[in-house]
Amino acid sequence: MTRPALVAAERRPTRQIHIGDVAIGGGAPISVQSMTTTKTADVDATLSQIYALAAAGADIVRCTCNEQEAAEGLAHIIPRSPVPIVADIHFHHEMALAALEAGVQGLRLNPGNLRKEAEIKQVAAEARDRGVPIRIGVNAGSLHPELYKRFGGATPEALVESARTELAYFEEVGFDDVKISVKASSVPLMIAAYRLASETFDHPLHLGVTEAGPPPGGLIKGTAGIATLLAEGIGDTIRYSLTADPVEEARAGRQLLEALGLRERKGLDLIACPSCGRAEIDVIGVAREVQQALQERNLPIQVAVMGCVVNGPGEAREADLGIAAGRHRGHLFIKGKIVRVVPEAEMVDALVHEAERLVAEGIEARLAAADAGAEAEAEADRRALFEAKGADANQAGQKVELIRRTVADG
Repeated sequence: MTRPALVAAERRPTRQIHIGDVAIGGGAPISVQSMTTTKTADVDATLSQIYALAAAGADIVRCTCNEQEAAEGLAHIIPRSPVPIVADIHFHHEMALAALEAGVQGLRLNPGNLRKEAEIKQVAAEARDRGVPIRIGVNAGSLHPELYKRFGGATPEALVESARTELAYFEEVGFDDVKISVKASSVPLMIAAYRLASETFDHPLHLGVTEAGPPPGGLIKGTAGIATLLAEGIGDTIRYSLTADPVEEARAGRQLLEALGLRERKGLDLIACPSCGRAEIDVIGVAREVQQALQERNLPIQVAVMGCVVNGPGEAREADLGIAAGRHRGHLFIKGKIVRVVPEAEMVDALVHEAERLVAEGIEARLAAADAGAEAEAEADRRALFEAKGADANQAGQKVELIRRTVADG
């Protein structure tokens, strides 16, 4: 319901490919990817995880295809999947061919692991004939030894050269339905490699900080790399690589794109003040309670939880809905306008109830249904608290007077 934010730079123009019905590059919305952690041969467990990932915001899901049983599992999974499936291939080109037979909508090849030119060309030719795109998935941790030696390590130039070499093999068999990734676990290396790749190729780029680790550190590293590049207009599809339930990857990817204004809001965006001496409630506890209640309902709105009524509604006036605490009461506001004052014990329930009605009826209708006298009642609370501790909570006036005296005496 909120207007999307403006991203710092225009998107880098790229070719467009399609993974199933999901367009990538060429101005298409940036897509979110994740990868299952189940054994692909376990069809039911893998499908269960795929559905959970799709519900959390994944547009594309990757499954490992490392053995015949996995390829056979894919044949059962793909027709029942709610999103396109990409097969992850590392060492055996036969598994890529088997995955194509299973009907996958995309392949990911690691050029550092699958190295024989003839085998790479065979896979590319088969993918070409079936109209299946391939991601050239370069990884700093599995770079070809010759490139590592030639460039003196896993440098941005080495990563891009790995992708360029693979792309040349593809071109020899007339295949260019490609996207590229040049991942590293080092955020600065990852950023530098993708910047170079964006200057070198016009193929869509898949962004990620590989092996980022568990949250919260993994989320911070992933966001630092992915968001930096997206803000520069680089990147067409993303994946967080977390040591965690992959649903967290999908959710983080979706939330990042929404925060940058690159995808329309699909879920809850909760904003809350960090709390201070003016707070009248346990902001952290209330925010956690609100987040849990509203996320369960999957409401696509921005909600604010503010610790006091002195500045809360004004500071969060752009939120669709919010609550601010004061004098043991909660001021419920929509787009900064007070619509209801409720007892403190009823704050969360009132907020959740209003959120559901807001989504069902719209902002204008709920503003029109505001309680008569709510604004005046809230203003009385604000004035009382402002007098008590809002006007000069940190003795700023006294300090200013002392500063003036000090300067005058000097």
